[in-house]
Amino acid sequence: MQKDIATPVRTRAILEKYGFSFKKSLGQNFLIDTNILRRIVDHAELTEDSAAIEIGPGIGALTEQLAKRSKKVVAFEIDQRLLPILEETLAPYPNTKIIHGDVLKADVHGVVERELQGMEDIMVVANLPYYVTTPIIMKLLEEKLPIRGIVCMLQKEVADRISAHPGTKDYGSLSIAIQYYTEAETVMIVPKTVFVPQPNVDSAVIRLTKRKEPAVSVQDESFFFRLIKASFAQRRKTLLNNLTSHLPEGKQKKEEILSALEVAGIEPGRRGETLSIEEFARLSDSLYLTFS
Repeated sequence: MQKDIATPVRTRAILEKYGFSFKKSLGQNFLIDTNILRRIVDHAELTEDSAAIEIGPGIGALTEQLAKRSKKVVAFEIDQRLLPILEETLAPYPNTKIIHGDVLKADVHGVVERELQGMEDIMVVANLPYYVTTPIIMKLLEEKLPIRGIVCMLQKEVADRISAHPGTKDYGSLSIAIQYYTEAETVMIVPKTVFVPQPNVDSAVIRLTKRKEPAVSVQDESFFFRLIKASFAQRRKTLLNNLTSHLPEGKQKKEEILSALEVAGIEPGRRGETLSIEEFARLSDSLYLTFS
């Protein structure tokens, strides 16, 4: 019987056998608790007809649990030193495929077409490297991949920002961008003690369920996101101040911004963090022509 990869003893033995040293620059922290890995996979609600995409498989601890519960697993690994280790640890699982490369530069659509052709139910499940969590999640959502959602482990403070509500200190442009594409919930808190090496912070697992349609309908998606970014540019400033300072030619177009705020029914003295996604959508549509 194959012993689980994610035990302290087996993880240590694998790392020693290959003389593997952790690279801080790649944010490598390996999980050594099989129960937590199984719970992460539970939250992905996979069936034997599902496929999973993993990012940063490490030595294959999560990959192994995904392989046991799904039809196929495709994992992106950036660190070449891990490839021979994965070849050994995942040898008992012929339904796994490791792709060597940076997921941020990869043609994920192409990989899905090639490796997961005809598969109806695809989930991204990953223990994401903390230093690139946000760019990876945004790439997966903006590229409109044919996935049901994402279950990923990340730094707890990023999870708090992702699932934050208007009027809270954690609410910002990331909360709105994620909410636009998905329904977000934090499903688990993971203590730092179950990793090797131990990170300095606690982690959380979030589940993002992709919406069939975005949360709000806007005339121009890229302007909507530009507007949100400008609204949060300096958190302590009012909406009017941020928009005049951070939209192109905002100072010259102050009157137009004021009248767009009035049309959208939003007080210019409010701060970006108090606006709901629906209010941002109204404001985006009333300002779009001024800045297009």
